[in-house]
Amino acid sequence: MDIKQLQYLVALAEERHFTRAAERCNVTQPTLSGRIRQLEQELGVPIVERGQRYHDLTHEGRRVLQWAQAILRDCSAMYEELSALKGGLSGRLALGVVPSALPMVVGLTRSMRQRYPDVQFAVYSRTSNEILREIQDFQLDAGITYLDNEPIRHMHTHVLYQERYCLFVPRSHPWAGRRTVTWREASGEPLCLLTPNMQNRRIIDQAFEHVRRQPVAPVETESIVNVWAHIRFAGLSSILPAYFSELLAPDASVRAIALEDTETAYRVGLVTLERDPLSPLVSALFDICRESRFFPLEAGPPTPFADD
Repeated sequence: MDIKQLQYLVALAEERHFTRAAERCNVTQPTLSGRIRQLEQELGVPIVERGQRYHDLTHEGRRVLQWAQAILRDCSAMYEELSALKGGLSGRLALGVVPSALPMVVGLTRSMRQRYPDVQFAVYSRTSNEILREIQDFQLDAGITYLDNEPIRHMHTHVLYQERYCLFVPRSHPWAGRRTVTWREASGEPLCLLTPNMQNRRIIDQAFEHVRRQPVAPVETESIVNVWAHIRFAGLSSILPAYFSELLAPDASVRAIALEDTETAYRVGLVTLERDPLSPLVSALFDICRESRFFPLEAGPPTPFADD
């Protein structure tokens, strides 16, 4: 058994297609199929369900896949550490981020690359559940997600900031001049919200339940950009983290109004699989977060937009 066989197995499990997996690994399809068949013979168990085309892994194959992912992750960490010993940390970090936190990632990637210019990032928009699952499956190195509201088990965590919420409305809205609005009032507004599979949406729904109201959401989406477009161009309102008022301050067509009358503040943090030791890249990422102050610990009231 060698590393190549494990790489071929992981590629096949992720691509679910022999030819695509072979192309990803830069080998021919017969080579990939033959090496996986060789792995089956060496381990003495069937790994792939046989048929005219790829169908799935066997029960034994799924267990082998989990070991393969862990071994490849450890191998990658070894290379990272050797690279650091030779004079500089380098490599690629796969980071999953809940949509509402995507704008905050810039501070993290910027600070990390200022210290380690050879480190690269792949940032993926994911739900909180997807982040935890893909970290456990070794598809992501780390994630930025909510630390409250839903349990996070077997994860190493670090708090980045606390998320509070504002009602965002078009500048023509009757409430555009107000500084605060209640959740009860907001429940009567036509809203564009993230979809219910997003923890941000579940948090918002709980806040409305606290005041015995249900939100009216004629449009649901998985994209923050799409939410903003519906506020600006379709006349809908939305509930987003307060820091969006700073991020999008030049856009005077949208106003932010602080929401009051219920405690709705949730910690957002960096998470990774609880392992000892952490890989050098992930360990450096956590060090950057502990040392830097680019994340606000608590979002205050929105900065008012300048009048046109």
